[in-house]
Amino acid sequence: MTTQILVVDDEPDLKALFLQKFRRQIHAGGMSFLFAGDGVEALEVLQTNAPIDMVVADINMPRMDGLTLLQKLQETAEDLSTIIVSAYGDMRNIRTAMNRGAFDFVTKPIDFVDLEKTIAKTARHIEFFREARRRQSAAERAYASLSRYFSPNLAKQLVSDTEAVDLGGQRREIATLFSDIAGFTTLVEAIEPSILGPLLNDYLSGMTDMVFAHEGTVAKIIGDALHVLFGAPADQPDHAARAVACSLALDDYAQSFRQCWKEKGIALGVTRIGVHAGPAIVGNFGGSRFFDYTAYGDTINVASRLEAANKQLGTRVLVSAPLAERAASFLGRPVGDLILRGRTEAIRVFEPFIPGRYDAPAAESYHKAFAMLEAIDSRAMAVFAAHVGNYPQDRLATFHLKRLLSGATGAKIAIE
Repeated sequence: MTTQILVVDDEPDLKALFLQKFRRQIHAGGMSFLFAGDGVEALEVLQTNAPIDMVVADINMPRMDGLTLLQKLQETAEDLSTIIVSAYGDMRNIRTAMNRGAFDFVTKPIDFVDLEKTIAKTARHIEFFREARRRQSAAERAYASLSRYFSPNLAKQLVSDTEAVDLGGQRREIATLFSDIAGFTTLVEAIEPSILGPLLNDYLSGMTDMVFAHEGTVAKIIGDALHVLFGAPADQPDHAARAVACSLALDDYAQSFRQCWKEKGIALGVTRIGVHAGPAIVGNFGGSRFFDYTAYGDTINVASRLEAANKQLGTRVLVSAPLAERAASFLGRPVGDLILRGRTEAIRVFEPFIPGRYDAPAAESYHKAFAMLEAIDSRAMAVFAAHVGNYPQDRLATFHLKRLLSGATGAKIAIE
């Protein structure tokens, strides 16, 4: 790397002297020199010959002296370091120069061995300063990028720990969540772009705010659908509980959002959410050109299929038993043992409750009916019928009643 130096001095022989004394460094490509006769000319050279790394300036010059030049450089050139040349013993001007931002000084007559050392020291300072600026800029860009995916606190942590999102993957125990608006594609085809833009932007802003409030990671946004991770990239011992709490917060927000747009004449479908926990391979799989922090594995597939299973069951949020078992103080009611598409083994699934709803009479009534269903008790149909009569808005209970009426038994349910 060549250090470009501007020498500002009105002595006519100084240019030849500099070129002769530093000929070895110039020939090796380590230094290059430009020259100006005073401060006015120096400012002109600086405007037309960027980048210049440092200025070596005499104090006493016509038109504009070195001290005035220093003041101008402080106003216009943040990255420029200056070495002041002054008469030996002129400490008053040297102190003024240092107070105006000079990095160092040498005295006349110039000792070129000392000047070379001073230039080398100044060059190291410039490189250190620029490297710090580069790192700060890189950190700011990284934070801006990471803030699209991670909560602000987590984004700050990842900026200082780049290994956490390095290329490649690592196997981690995580919780994962999928959400999707029912019938959104059909709605998109029926409304104007001027309506779709604000609707979708407001929805996604609110949903991601909820995710970030629970310190989740937005792995992907595809249309209206969200894929969210907990426990990655940073460790979260309570990732399961966070995922459950986040799913309930997302459901509450989506229901309020849906009602708001219904009042504007836009009928949005319900937001369906599936949540599961288990091992997954997580990492940045975007190659060297793109940042794509995501997760792969059966855990991810199960969560996605749970989201889709809501349609058949009449629910909005489904949580797997493996996740419910890891979530402290989990509240919810059993849905059944689902055989998800592409799988042969059933997985127990729950519908989570917000605190306070779990002990309600409706919950007790449902639990009594489900216990009979699970035990293949012949009274299950009558108990579910009574429950649906008392709580006709309970779509999950209605689903079970229809199954029983069609001849099905037990809690094992094949998801289409």
